[in-house]
Amino acid sequence: MQRSDPFEASATADGRYRLLVESISDYAIYMLEPDGTVINWNAGAQRFKGYTADEIIGQNFARFYTEEDRLAGMPQRNLARAAQEGRFEEEGWRVRKDGRRFWANVVIDRILDSNGRLVGFAKITRDLTERKAQHDALRVSEEQFRRLVKGVTDYALYMLDPEGKVASWNAGAQRIKGYEEAEIIGQHFSRFYTDEERLNGEPGKNLDIAREKGSVEREGWRLRKDGSRFWAHVVIDAIRDEQGELVGFAKVTRDNTERREAQAQLESAREALFQAQKMEAIGQLTGGVAHDFNNLLMAVLGSLEIVSKRLSYDPKISPFVENAIQGAQRGAALTQRMLAFARRQELTMGAVDVLEAVRDMGDILERSLGPSVFVTTRLPLSVPRVRTDKAQLESALLNLAVNARDAMPAGGSIVISATAKTVSEGGDARIKPGSYVVLSVADQGEGMDEATLAKATEPFFTTKGVGKGTGLGLSMVHGLAEQSGGKFILSSKKGRGTTAELWLPFAADEAAATTARTSPVPVEEEFAAKRILVVDDDALVLLNTVTMAEDLGHQVFDATSGKEALAILESQKIDILVTDYAMPKMNGGELASTVAARWGHIKIIVATGYAEMPTEHKGRFELLGKPFGSQDLKTALERAVLADDDATPL
Repeated sequence: MQRSDPFEASATADGRYRLLVESISDYAIYMLEPDGTVINWNAGAQRFKGYTADEIIGQNFARFYTEEDRLAGMPQRNLARAAQEGRFEEEGWRVRKDGRRFWANVVIDRILDSNGRLVGFAKITRDLTERKAQHDALRVSEEQFRRLVKGVTDYALYMLDPEGKVASWNAGAQRIKGYEEAEIIGQHFSRFYTDEERLNGEPGKNLDIAREKGSVEREGWRLRKDGSRFWAHVVIDAIRDEQGELVGFAKVTRDNTERREAQAQLESAREALFQAQKMEAIGQLTGGVAHDFNNLLMAVLGSLEIVSKRLSYDPKISPFVENAIQGAQRGAALTQRMLAFARRQELTMGAVDVLEAVRDMGDILERSLGPSVFVTTRLPLSVPRVRTDKAQLESALLNLAVNARDAMPAGGSIVISATAKTVSEGGDARIKPGSYVVLSVADQGEGMDEATLAKATEPFFTTKGVGKGTGLGLSMVHGLAEQSGGKFILSSKKGRGTTAELWLPFAADEAAATTARTSPVPVEEEFAAKRILVVDDDALVLLNTVTMAEDLGHQVFDATSGKEALAILESQKIDILVTDYAMPKMNGGELASTVAARWGHIKIIVATGYAEMPTEHKGRFELLGKPFGSQDLKTALERAVLADDDATPL
């Protein structure tokens, strides 16, 4: 029996419609019997299914399905759904004549006659293989990108919805912020901000800026799940669809806490270097001025002492001479402070018991500070000895205590404490690694602001009134600490008092402190006159030294340079050489070395205002500190003469 063809029947009404359908090549358009038998075929069906009309008409459309789908009964189910629902659509794999697969979009529409009886199906198929390949490639790319983003651990990369709720979460976000994905998805991102920023509306402001400008970049403190803070660099980008509608935000956060701390340490190191360079420059200037001032004081004190000895007591004159001597001595003490700041003072280094030094200072502190100040000591039972100059340490302690008293005009409490501390590598950048005893003096006084604190240890800087301070007390403490290999640290807040810490390194040998070089050496009653050569390029000092030596009963020769001194030594028998160190062309160290090599019997004394001699000269010759008086010169001469030739000079 011949089957009816609805397309052929309708062609009498409009043959052009059939021509249109049969000529379409981008779609396979054909008819099926109710059982799925193909009853017509267009050019598009032939193009991407591979069958001609003669080959396929009368065959069941199930052959276009994969073997798996046929075994699963999918062709019949699809027709049944189209018959029941009127239409069926799906995408899936189909098979060409040559066996190759292609990805198809399939639509099956039922066809009913005028009586509502099913007479067949219209089937439209489109080849979407190329589009699927692109889609699959895009999906793979997106999956790879998703895995990449999820796997990044150095950055928190996540999405926010338009309201600011977290929509995705990567491993970096979990590592940095501490939340697992299940805990944070759906939560508002403002929980990462500090309370202060949330109260200021910072999260909302950042989203508003990103909406308006497309992106916002910030740095600031953020919170982890455990409540700890970290310094974050944050970028928020607005994400829009093809129509320009906002669909959310991409948020990138990096934990820059370590970098910020490293930058802060670098800035601190730079500031410390700048401060050290500045203090070094000031120290050079101060040391030079102090040295020259020492020579002037040497001339003044020496002359006054000589006048005082040669002048019979006269009530109208002698008190003024004594007054001048005391004034010059105060000037000498001031010079010593300047030299201590400049680290050019000759210190008598040894192992010092800090606790003993503090206890020994008790009476002096009580008398010096007055009744309105109460001193409390917080000292352990024992601490290791430190390497420093005991006399200078006591002077430094007194200076710090007096400063603390002056900061409390109405009186108050001063706490003196000591403790042993160790600074490890990478610890406090201000202090070299090592073991220290920290001597601390804390007051409850007015305190200092940052600007004042920054200048406190500079020489001649003082907050006291005119005539009430030299501005060298803290400078001297600073110099003592540096010359001892330690550090002086001041901390203060305006209105909250000041704490001064003197960090002194442990002594290498914790035996008793060595005997000071200036300690008197027992001498015999009679000291034979000697032939002495005095060398100094300063005529004023030279005159005084020669006169003092002559008054002590010695025969004295004088020279103003190393060259002139050597000429005298060639022609005269000399027992003792007394030479200044700081001289032009040939300094005292060089002269002393030359004399020691050529005239080994000559005792040598080097006079200096500070410890400026190079290492190769130190310890070889007797030192005489400037300014010195007649008794100081006498002691030095006796010590040089009576010292054993084989012994190492102190």
